[in-house]
Amino acid sequence: MALRPQLAAVCSLLALGVLAAAPSEEVTVTGRLIVTEGTQGENPRGAADAVVWLSPMTPSVRPASWTGGDTSPRRLRLVQKHKRFDPHILVVPLGSLVEFPNDDPVFHNVFSLFEGKCFDLGLYEAGSSRTVRFDRAGICYIFCNIHPEMSAVVVVVEMPYYAVADKSGTVTIPQVPPGQYRLHVWYERSLPEFLSSLTREVTIAADSASLGTIPLKEIRGIGITHKNKYGRDYDAAAPPGPLYQQP
Repeated sequence: MALRPQLAAVCSLLALGVLAAAPSEEVTVTGRLIVTEGTQGENPRGAADAVVWLSPMTPSVRPASWTGGDTSPRRLRLVQKHKRFDPHILVVPLGSLVEFPNDDPVFHNVFSLFEGKCFDLGLYEAGSSRTVRFDRAGICYIFCNIHPEMSAVVVVVEMPYYAVADKSGTVTIPQVPPGQYRLHVWYERSLPEFLSSLTREVTIAADSASLGTIPLKEIRGIGITHKNKYGRDYDAAAPPGPLYQQP
C-alpha cells in the first residue's frame, strides 16, 4: 500500500512527459483564389482547378499516411476516354505511380517533356495501359502525340499539404501542423512568371489558418497550342489516329 503514492507520482510524471512531447494540434488551412476580369478588376470569379500547396520551411515529421517517395507508392489513374484525359488536372505525391489506361477505340501516344517528368509511352492500343512513376517534383504537362486536342497536367508535390480549388475557387488543406511554410500556387491560365511572384512565406497556427483571398491574372488562350513530341507542329490535316477494332 505504501508504494501506491510513489507509483501514482511516477505515472503522473510520465503522463506529463508524453503530453509535453505531443505535437501541436493540426489545423485546417483555407483560402480562396479569384480571377479578376476587366481592366478595373470588376466581377471577380473563382479560379476553379487552381492548385495550392505548402512546403515546410523547417524539418517536420512526415504523416504516417504519406507515401511520397516511399517503397509503397500511391497508385493513381489518368484515363484516356473520348480523346480526353480524365481528370484534366491531377495532383500526386512524389514517387506516385500513375496509370494511363487507353479506354478509346483508337491508338494513343502519351508523352511529356516538362519538369515534373519527361517520358514517352509510345503508341499503344485500346484496352491497354502504361504506368509512369513521378519521382521529380514539378509541373508536368501531358499530351498525346496523335491527338493535339488532348492535354492534362500532373502537379507533383513533396508533402501532403495541398488542395485543388473547387468551382468557387475555395481551397481546403486539412491536417496541417502549425509552423512556417512556403506557399505555392499554380493555375493553368496564368503565366509562370506571375505564379512565381505569388510564392511567399506563411505562418500557420490555430488562430492563423487562412490564406485569405489570392487574386490571379488570367491569360486567355494560354496553353491551348503545343508542339508534338518531336518539337514540331501537328499536321493540320492529320487523321484522328489509327483505328483499333476491339474483338
